Amino acid sequence: MLNLPNILAILRVFLAPLFFYLLIIAGSNEISTSSIHTSWINFAAAFVFVIASVTDFFDGFIARNWNQITKFGAIIDPLADKMLTLAGFLGLMYIGRANPWAVYLILIREFFITGFRTVMLSENIEVSASMAGKVKTVFQMIAIGFLTMQWIFGSILLWIAVILTVYSGFEYIKAYAKFHKVIKENN
Repeated sequence: MLNLPNILAILRVFLAPLFFYLLIIAGSNEISTSSIHTSWINFAAAFVFVIASVTDFFDGFIARNWNQITKFGAIIDPLADKMLTLAGFLGLMYIGRANPWAVYLILIREFFITGFRTVMLSENIEVSASMAGKVKTVFQMIAIGFLTMQWIFGSILLWIAVILTVYSGFEYIKAYAKFHKVIKENN
C-alpha cells in the first residue's frame, strides 16, 4: 500500500544515491578547475542529506501516529535508512573525510544486525528499534552531517557513533538470547 510514510521512504531511496554523487563530486579533483567551489557542493550534499534525514523522522512518526504501518513500510524504511547511511559513510570514506576503520565497524554491525533481524523475524521475535538503536541512528546522521560540511568535531562524533552502533548491536543479541532463555524455561 502506497501511503505518505511509504512515499517518504521511497523518496529517501532516491535521495541516497544523489547524496553519494554529491559527496564524490565534492572530493573530486575536477571541482578545483570548475567554477563551483567545494563548499557549495558540500552545502548541496548536506542539504540533500538533511531532507533525506527529515523524511526518516516523519515517515516513522506519521506511520505510528496515523496508524499507517504497512508490511511494505517495514521493509522499505530500514532499507532506505541503510542506503542513506551507506551513501554517507562510503562517500565520506572515499573522499578521505571518514576514518576507514570507523566506517568498517559501522558497516559490519549494520550488515550483521540486518541479517540477525531477519533470523529474529523468522522466529516471530519482535525486532522494533530500541532506544539505543534510535540514538545510534541520530549520532550517525549528525556525524555524517558534520563530516559532509567538514565541521570541527566530525571525527569525534563519528567515533561516538561507532561506539553507539556496536553497543546497540549487542542489545539485539542480548534480546535474542533472553527470548530463547524464556522459551527454554517455559518448556
